[in-house]
Amino acid sequence: MWKPSVRLLRASRRPSIATCACTQQFRSSSCPPRPHRYVLLHRRLFHDYFLTHLPSSSLHPDSRSAGGPHHKLPRDKSTPHVPRGTNRAPAAAPPMVGLSREMTVLRIPIIKAKHHFGVCLSRGIRPYNEDAFQAGTIDIPAFAKRRPISLTRNPKGGMKNEATPAGTSSGDPEVFYFGVFDGHGGTECSMFLRERLHDYIEKATQLFELESSLRAKDASEKSGARSSSTDTKEERSTAGNLEDAAKDSLEAIQTHTPEGVEPLKPPQPGTDDQPPASGKDNKSRPMASAPALKQSEGVRNAEELERNLLREWKEMVGGYFRRFKPEYFSMSAGGRGHPAEQDVISKRHSPNSVISDDTTEGIGIETVLQYSFLKADYDFVSAQVGKQDEDPILADRAINDEEVLGHPSRSASAIGGSKRFKGGSTCSIALISTPTPSPFWHPASPSTLITAHVGDTRILLCNTATGLAIPLTSNHHPSLPEEATRLRRYAAAFVTDSFGEERVSGLANTRAFGDMASKRIGVSAEPEIRRIEVNPAEYSFMVMISDGVSGHLSDQEIVDVVKEEKTPHEAAQAVTKFATETSTDADNATTLVVRLGGWERRSEGGLGSMGTKEMRDWRKAEAENPRGRM
Repeated sequence: MWKPSVRLLRASRRPSIATCACTQQFRSSSCPPRPHRYVLLHRRLFHDYFLTHLPSSSLHPDSRSAGGPHHKLPRDKSTPHVPRGTNRAPAAAPPMVGLSREMTVLRIPIIKAKHHFGVCLSRGIRPYNEDAFQAGTIDIPAFAKRRPISLTRNPKGGMKNEATPAGTSSGDPEVFYFGVFDGHGGTECSMFLRERLHDYIEKATQLFELESSLRAKDASEKSGARSSSTDTKEERSTAGNLEDAAKDSLEAIQTHTPEGVEPLKPPQPGTDDQPPASGKDNKSRPMASAPALKQSEGVRNAEELERNLLREWKEMVGGYFRRFKPEYFSMSAGGRGHPAEQDVISKRHSPNSVISDDTTEGIGIETVLQYSFLKADYDFVSAQVGKQDEDPILADRAINDEEVLGHPSRSASAIGGSKRFKGGSTCSIALISTPTPSPFWHPASPSTLITAHVGDTRILLCNTATGLAIPLTSNHHPSLPEEATRLRRYAAAFVTDSFGEERVSGLANTRAFGDMASKRIGVSAEPEIRRIEVNPAEYSFMVMISDGVSGHLSDQEIVDVVKEEKTPHEAAQAVTKFATETSTDADNATTLVVRLGGWERRSEGGLGSMGTKEMRDWRKAEAENPRGRM
């Protein structure tokens, strides 16, 4: 088992990006410099940037073309990249701007790439903001689905639409990481997740011996990959023609309005009509997850790691954790099975089964995410065990305090502050991996999106063809049938508050990090994991929001607000502003907008942004009317 450091360090000399999208907080000049040896002994710091090739001879590398992966990248915000123990392939390949120009590998701070990413936070009417976010790249093996060889080679044998084929000595393409964290009871847990969750994921990939999904499987593929990296100039110039590929991918999208889709209408005066269900109250099922990919054969090692973690939870908390079965853990360790594990067991007991003889058990990124979430939650909760309450007389005690907390550590951990923290945080993260160095926002680039979610933060996609909002997460509330079934035998009762919301043990969420007093009845950090295979230009953008945005706005309204803005940066500001201005009790609101391949046609599918225009105008009028019904 590994135990992460308890010190929280900054990712670099650049200012923090988690506190606000518009202001930057610099380190106090009175802080003493960190010793060099201290830095070397601690974990890898978060990469809040991505790598790309840009022409070294021009301050405006996009002047030749308005499209492509280099579209309006902030060259003035970039810094030269010096590789240090990594061989990641830059997100954009040189042939996109021609082979004759000298190229430089640069770091682009993702928060400065306003045409590709946007974020905006607001505390609403609350005294302080408990939300946090994270955006950058993460050092884990690629998990994208390999494309068939017929789609990656041109007739002459060269590679299409990429300069450096994935899986060669240059390394995998970068994996992008986005996260939104909604704290409650304080900022300790949300900031812990912001600063540390990516570290848990990176180290778990090493523990589970995960390998790249893009690795060549046999000698013929390896030799083909080597030969493709030494193509002739003619072949490589063909590979660099991404602008035509982008145009073709965008034109291939057939926009239409699905049958039965109607504009949202506001409630009529004098009637009992209600506004459409908000994202927070949305009970619809998210889209189905694609099958997991096997990236490791270290099944026995994984079972031991999973078994140890489950045993630690049972010993510290008991209750719900004595019987819970994590979805992607091995059946022998107490889970529901690794990918294909049930098929392997069925084949073993039924030789005449229709299951293929080639079916083998393996470990995927889903198992790593499940382990990382549960391990991070365990470390946070166990760190609070050895701390004293602020007031030992007046402080609330956890359920069956002595039994749940077990034997507190003699040396308290600095995780979560110096005193016991009883609050928690919800969490939604999105990881994006591409099978080629072409970045995921390029219209011709396919990609794989994996989400891991706990609580009621939300992740939405906008379908380019229909313009509809596609939810990737469900709200983990007591009113969700699956959650009610999961907790019914552990929670004494569900109660309804004055706002009509069901709560369990005083909490609106049935899954969360922290919340140590409710762990015994099942308020766990088991993530809801979903894999989405994204085709070129299939989706226009991704939106990640906290409940301060989805609390009263529908998913479609949020997506339509984004469609009307020019850049993701402006879109994030517009969504947060609209959410706080039209709410009667504005909570902390956070919006992340990530550009995807179909961005240039985001307003063409379905009803465009006009499907909710009347509804949004009504909300603004009600907010400005002191005698309004809302």
